[in-house]
Formats: sequence, C-alpha cells, structure tokens
Amino acid sequence: MKICRLIFLKSLFILLILSATFNFVIAQDRQIFTLKKLVQQAKDNSPASLRAKTIKENSYWQFRQFKAGYNPQLRLNGTIPSYNQSYSSITQPDGSIRYQEVNQNLIDLGLGLQQVIAPTGGVISVNTSTSRFDNFISNSNEPKTQYLGTPINVRLQQPIFAYNPFKWDKKIAPLVFEESKREYVQEMENVSRQVTELFFDFLTAQVNVEIATKNLKNSEDIYSIEKKRYEIGSTFEDNLLQIELQTLQAKQDLSQAKLSLESSSFAVNSYIGLNQSAEIKLLSPTAIPDFKVDVEQAIDLAFQNRAEALGFDRKKLEAESAVARARGQRFEATLDASYGTNNTAYNWADVYGNPNTQALVRLGISVPILDWGRSKARMAQAMANQRLVDYTVQQDMVNFEQQIFTKAKNFLMIRERLNVTQVADDVAQRRYDIVLRRYQTGNVDITNLNIAQNEKDSNKRAFYTSLRDFWIAYYELRSLTLYDFENDELLYKPELE
Repeated sequence: MKICRLIFLKSLFILLILSATFNFVIAQDRQIFTLKKLVQQAKDNSPASLRAKTIKENSYWQFRQFKAGYNPQLRLNGTIPSYNQSYSSITQPDGSIRYQEVNQNLIDLGLGLQQVIAPTGGVISVNTSTSRFDNFISNSNEPKTQYLGTPINVRLQQPIFAYNPFKWDKKIAPLVFEESKREYVQEMENVSRQVTELFFDFLTAQVNVEIATKNLKNSEDIYSIEKKRYEIGSTFEDNLLQIELQTLQAKQDLSQAKLSLESSSFAVNSYIGLNQSAEIKLLSPTAIPDFKVDVEQAIDLAFQNRAEALGFDRKKLEAESAVARARGQRFEATLDASYGTNNTAYNWADVYGNPNTQALVRLGISVPILDWGRSKARMAQAMANQRLVDYTVQQDMVNFEQQIFTKAKNFLMIRERLNVTQVADDVAQRRYDIVLRRYQTGNVDITNLNIAQNEKDSNKRAFYTSLRDFWIAYYELRSLTLYDFENDELLYKPELE
C-alpha cells in the first residue's frame, strides 16, 4: 500500500513538473504587443520595410554614381600585346598587290586625366601615351623596334549651341535623390498604416473572442437559471428552448471568432516577420494622444516635406530639359582642339629627349538645310509637352492640396466620433450589467436581456471600429505630411541625411 502511494505521489510530482515546464514554454513563446511596439517591429523586420530600405540604398548609390561623373577621372588604356603573324595583301605604288609575310607586335599604353566642364558641356583632358612596334622579319639593315610617344597632350572637346546634359542633370538628379529619401520615409509610414490595419484586424478578432466567451458563459448561466425556473413551473418551455438555442449559437460564435483570430494571427506574423507558430497578444491602444491638427498647417507641411511636392518641380525641369534638347538639335557644332608634344625614336628614352609640337584644331558642324519641317515639328512637340506638363502639375497640386484638406478634416471628425463611441460603449456595458442583475432576480424578461446584450456587443464593436479608424487616420496624416503632430517634430530632416 505504501509502495503504491509512493508511486502515485512520484507520478503526480512528475506531471506537475511537466505541466509547469509546458506552461513556462507557452508563456515564453507568447509575445505581448502594443500598437507602437508592433509598428516598430514591422519597420525593423517586415519584408515591406526591407524592400523600402533596399530601394533607398539603390537610390543612394545611383546618386553617388551621378556625382562621381563630375569628378576627375584617371584612366589607363592600352593594348598588351597585339601580336600578328600571317600573310597580308599589300597594295604596291603601281596598284598591284603583293602578298607579304607579316610577323609583328604592337604594344601601346595611355594615361589620361579627364574632367567634365558642367557649365559648358565640354570635356578637358590631359594625356600621355607611348607605343612600341616590333617587326620580327625586318631586313638586317633596318631596326626591328620603333617607339612613338606623346609626353603631354591637352585636349578640349566642346559642343557649341548644343544641348548640355551635364547642366540639366545637375539640376534634376539632386531632386530625384531628395525625392527618394522622402519616399523612403513615406513608405515607412505606409508600413505603419498597413500594420495598423492588421493590428486592428487581430484586435477585433481578439475582442470578438472575448465577447463570444463572455456571452457563452452568460448564456450557460442564464440557461441554468431558466432551467431551474422551468422545473418549479415559473417559466415556459419555449423560453427555455429559446435560451438553449442562444447557448448553441454562442458556441458557434465562439468557434467562428477563434477561427478569425487564428487567421488574423497568421497575417500579422507573416507581415512583421515572426514565426507562424509564435503566439501573440495585443493590448488595446485606448490611450489617445492629445494633440491639435490645424488643417492649413497640415497643407503647408505636406508641400514642404512630401516627395510629390519636389516631384512637381522636377517634372517642370524635365520638360524644360526636353525643350532645350530639341532646340540644341537644330544646329550642332563641336570644337575639338588639342596641343602637346610627340616624337618617334628607335630607343624609348630618345622619345622624350627633344619632342616635337603636336597641335590639332577641328570644328565640325551639322546644319539641316532642308529637313521638311522635322526640326520645327520636334521643337513644337517639346514645347507642347512642356505646356501639358505645366497644366498637369497645376491640376496635381490642386488635387494634392484637396487630399490633404480632406484627410485632415476626416481625422478631426474621426477623433470626435471616437469620444462618442467610447462613452456609448461604457453606457451600454453598464446597462447590460444592470439588466443582467435584474434578470437574475426575476424583474426583467429574457427579451429585454437579449436587447441589452446586443446593444452591448454592437457598441463595443463600434468603439473598436472608431479606434481602428483613428489610428489608421493618424498614420495616414503622418505619411501625408511627414510630420509627427504628437511630438511636434518632422519625420524627415534633410540637414541630418
């Protein structure tokens, strides 16, 4: 008997340990999130935020590449070696052809420092080069090796009356880069808004489970009360059956609410980068931040900070650039000038001993004499496109301002509605508690109790719907203005980038 008791106590002890360990593991896997904590989690780990960070990085290196194009470029060019052994046809002075064996090698190297002249669109370079030619089957009285060198050469290539891409790129590229930085902040705020929607999908499902659980418990308690009343003959069977049906419906509602909660949990975990098996619990963000939103201030902030505001200026510059390109194609001229020294010798050192002057000046022009209106049409098309861009930008600015105005006004309205639904939720809950107590004492029938319960549930859901609308509008307003009204600070500070 003692042995059986010891075995029983030992088994019970092991079960308690295993149960405690299991509960500890569950508690470890379960994570509790506030809205702001979940938003930060999404900004740090969600695929959408990582994609935005990668796009920002690409834009950064694209701009670095653009800036590097205006810096001096030191380049080494050459052929090491170019060996040729074959028979080639050689045209003689009398016009006849002679097939002659060729066995030769050519090596050349050149070093050049090149600089773009952005205001004029020209390119200036300083170069030096040397080459060696070997003829392996030359006559015995001829040297096999010759050298050609250019100790120094300065060259200028300057388009005249032509389109200057360097000038326009210097105006447009910084705007494109600035747009990309602001678009990144906007995208991160969009991530905040999207995860807020998922947060409230989950929170609503979580609240529905709580409502369904309480309703099931209340229905079971009411059924127990009504059953006792039926047994003593103080109620009718149809009332008892009605409550039994309500209890069965409450069980179905709880099952459906748990299924919706599981689906919402999967969506949240996928978006913020958590393991699908991780269990999470959300805390209701009922503490509403107290700050004021001035509609005119919101519009001004949007035009100061949004990427679209820079995009309006960029589009106009791009249209002006297209007009300048069309104008530059009507007459094209290029000045190519160089000055330096060069020499040839049979020894490499002699090339630099007494070099000769090397000079070149060439002016090339291309002027259409008769193009059947092609230049005129090209110019007219560019100018018409510029006018179209101006009109489109004007309309986009009006639409942009209207959007900010509407969203700011909508935010103020949602905030007022939230206060009303919060009070209504509290009133409906207190009324239900009172009606439930009166029902338990027999002073209220089941119909009035059901009405109070439906009002309690609908007002609870209306409150969480208003809460959802408030926080989504909150992050939308941040995205539209790139301004944190709660902490009174800019979300993007150009001077710190």
